[in-house]
Amino acid sequence: VDDLQDIVFQAIDEVAEELGEISLKIHDNPELGKEERFAHELLVNYLKKKGFKVTPSTYGIETAFVAEFQSKTGEGRVVSFNSEYDALPDIGHACGHNLIAISGVGAAIGLKAVLEKFEIEGTVKLFGTPGEEIGYGKVELIEAGAYKNVDVSLMIHPTTFDGAFGKLIANNQVEVEYFGKIHGVITNGGTAPNVIPDYTSGKFTIRGMTIEDLRSLHPRVQKCFEGAAEATGAKLKTKWSKEIYDVKTNSPLATRYETYNSQKFGTKFLSREQQYSTSFAASTDQGNVTYVVPGIHPVYNIFETSSENKNHTPKFAEQARTKFAHEKTIEATKSVALVGLDILIDDKFYREVRKCFET
Repeated sequence: VDDLQDIVFQAIDEVAEELGEISLKIHDNPELGKEERFAHELLVNYLKKKGFKVTPSTYGIETAFVAEFQSKTGEGRVVSFNSEYDALPDIGHACGHNLIAISGVGAAIGLKAVLEKFEIEGTVKLFGTPGEEIGYGKVELIEAGAYKNVDVSLMIHPTTFDGAFGKLIANNQVEVEYFGKIHGVITNGGTAPNVIPDYTSGKFTIRGMTIEDLRSLHPRVQKCFEGAAEATGAKLKTKWSKEIYDVKTNSPLATRYETYNSQKFGTKFLSREQQYSTSFAASTDQGNVTYVVPGIHPVYNIFETSSENKNHTPKFAEQARTKFAHEKTIEATKSVALVGLDILIDDKFYREVRKCFET
């Protein structure tokens, strides 16, 4: 096992500098969700050069892709990773998706090296998953069947602390349009405060700790919009987005990730209770994936010192292109790659993962 781990690390180290260059190129060319054409082409071309079978613009999504490598001895279990690469309006890569992009690539390259050198049945898949910031890129991939023949889905995410058990919650977005005498909403609120417009619109997000909580809240919020329309004599139009599920963290996968990250790199993790309380306000469409296949969404700290900075801020965008952030990404990438390796070679561990998922 140690020899296999060494091969994973060596393969990632060999491309670490190249991955750093890719990360900076994506960071310096921020693209909104579903418009990530530069990042898509950059990653697709790189993965082709590295010997993966790559399908660009796949599953009916222009900026999605899948790259895969199967061992000569057979398909075996299928380990998948996700690369995100969309940015935020105005503040660019303030969630560090340039780093998530290269982490998925690096982990896939690490497993590919093992599958090439040893007679191990197995397949590694890397999904290029656009549109995470707009909320539903992976949902569309799920609906198109992307994760049907996948055994686990692994990815990591930069933030301001280290953990694999943080609670990422469910959310749902709604676009609201009023045709009548209502004022004060956000996206289209008129031209002056003393002029009542004939049309207003806004966008709102509702959240729940679980998808069940979210669904119980949905009709109550809808009634609020309907009540406002009825009270003012306006015509109402609402358009709800696809539901984003809470992350169903697979405990064996998450524990194994923390164990490797701690053993190999000395990372000190918050307790599970602290992780839940620290990260409860965030959401990701990886949550939907974890309801389809066993998965995790560990986060890792990209700041050198204790920081009050949060994701989705200009400071975070600035930090996401630093050397320190890149080094921490490589460490986390190696750790999550080893979890993927164990899925391929450790039958007992895989059974534990499946049992946790099915209960």
